[in-house]
Amino acid sequence: MAVKTNAMRLLDQQSISYELLTYDNRDGKIDGISVAAKIGRPAEIVFKTLVATGTSKNIYVFIIPVQAELDLKKAAQAAGEKKVEMLPVKDIQKYTGYVRGGCSPLGMKKHYLTFIDDSAEQLEKMVVSAGKIGLQIEVVPAELLKAAQAEYAELKK
Repeated sequence: MAVKTNAMRLLDQQSISYELLTYDNRDGKIDGISVAAKIGRPAEIVFKTLVATGTSKNIYVFIIPVQAELDLKKAAQAAGEKKVEMLPVKDIQKYTGYVRGGCSPLGMKKHYLTFIDDSAEQLEKMVVSAGKIGLQIEVVPAELLKAAQAEYAELKK
């Protein structure tokens, strides 16, 4: 069994069931589309976790399908900000405790306002990072919403 990540511990504490999916990342292909292929799931149900900062300097978490692009205007609207911009990669670990490519929406250093793209609402299951490169969690969207204290919003371009 793989080492439990903060994300898995959080789900366990809330008695939320999930399936742990692992993939080989030695080829360096850790982008969402490659990961979806490696874990044998359609890209439409595999989501990436993006961290952004608003005009107010608040940090926000946006969870969108891997093949989609975050619409910064829609993200700002969801967060109630004038504008949001992506957090520089070098700052991701400082704020979340996770590295790029292994950033889970669950179990970050502190809780940030979190939004899940509303396309997830139609899905039976969705996949997000378990908080470590090579590990993914498949979970029911409503359960992730609860665990991440998130809300649905229209986020993608």
